[in-house]
Amino acid sequence: MPFARPAGPRSLAARRAAAAEGEAVLRGVLAEDDARLLLLVPDPHARFAAVELAAPFAASVLEDGYGVCSYVFAWTPSREPLPASGVLGGYLEGFGDLRVRPDAASVIPLGDRTWAVVGDVEWPSGAAAELAPREVLRTQLAALEGLGLVPSVGIEHEVVFRDSSGVPLTAHGVDYAVGGTERLAPLLRDLRTDLADAGLGVESARAECHPGQYEIVLRHRDALAACDDVLLQQLIVRRACARHAVGADYLAAPEPGQGNSGHVHLSLSAVDGSEPDLLGGFLAGVLRDARALTAVWAPTWNSYVRLRTAPFSPREVRWGYDDRTASVRVAGGTSSPRLEFRFAGADAQPHLVVAALLAAGRFGLEEGLKPPEPGVAAGSLAGSPWEALSLLERLGEVLGPDVAAQLAAMLNEEIDAGLDSVTDFQRLRGALRA
Repeated sequence: MPFARPAGPRSLAARRAAAAEGEAVLRGVLAEDDARLLLLVPDPHARFAAVELAAPFAASVLEDGYGVCSYVFAWTPSREPLPASGVLGGYLEGFGDLRVRPDAASVIPLGDRTWAVVGDVEWPSGAAAELAPREVLRTQLAALEGLGLVPSVGIEHEVVFRDSSGVPLTAHGVDYAVGGTERLAPLLRDLRTDLADAGLGVESARAECHPGQYEIVLRHRDALAACDDVLLQQLIVRRACARHAVGADYLAAPEPGQGNSGHVHLSLSAVDGSEPDLLGGFLAGVLRDARALTAVWAPTWNSYVRLRTAPFSPREVRWGYDDRTASVRVAGGTSSPRLEFRFAGADAQPHLVVAALLAAGRFGLEEGLKPPEPGVAAGSLAGSPWEALSLLERLGEVLGPDVAAQLAAMLNEEIDAGLDSVTDFQRLRGALRA
């Protein structure tokens, strides 16, 4: 398959070479009259903004790019503009167009002569849109490559499948089960075919521990591909679910006491062949800044419900060898260790999550930090969105003040939207007071 993802690390230069090679193939398939291009832009809410383009115009977009309204990086989940203050003002003034440049290294076939491609976004001047999640990640990848290091990333997203009435498709938890998953079988059969046809490279799939919960794991790949592909996987999952009248629930806490996680597996390769300090400075840097970066791991009200579902969604910041109750688990054996970061829920923006891990880990390497002993707590994540907001000054030092301002605006809007709502929880509490 011409667009199948290679496993393992890949430098930014190697990705650019793959994009140039892929563009020639994509240009050929888009030259056909019935072809369509779905141009995708990851937004800050872990979803795509999309434009569908038909042949023959679609082929010209590879050369010239295409416009997308600038507010896609400064909007709410309901696609209303955030308050236009600070850096966000430039994205909301006049609601003009940014230019999307397709990254042909990200292309997948979606069937029905449709090809999906993720794009990079720039201002009319040609400068990169600094708040685009892909650009935030690319900035951190370039900085890490400055130290001679290239990461390989795998992301696990858990999802709960529900019928049209909202009832999970399994009546109970089915962790590693075969029996009890029969209602899932028709959907999973289609998903296997759809994901294989897209060339996303599935490593494993299994039933999970909560009712209706399932996990599909893609093989390790370069960081940009890993983050693009977990969102592309969600797109494919939702499309297959729609054919079966099934809902795909990626809430961080689908029910009280339950969690859908977005675990990130990460390893490092050194360009010069030396052994990178994955379990030293890198780990120590992430542990030091994990609390300050809570707004990245936990961007919604619901995120903080998940952070109460310990031990498997732990708020406590500590690491351990093959310990799933630790927020950072060392896996993979002594010869090829990798770090599994268990902070984020399935609702977190993957490009920002990986960018935050790389930035914090890089600072740890540059400063020669040492981690605590395994099992020793190094603090805790914020327990509420208000607490996360109070930590954004340090987040700005890690990811940059513009990203911190964007996250502050989104988290403040999330808080305001929650305070403007009357929920079943509030009604129940009111009834108990009667």
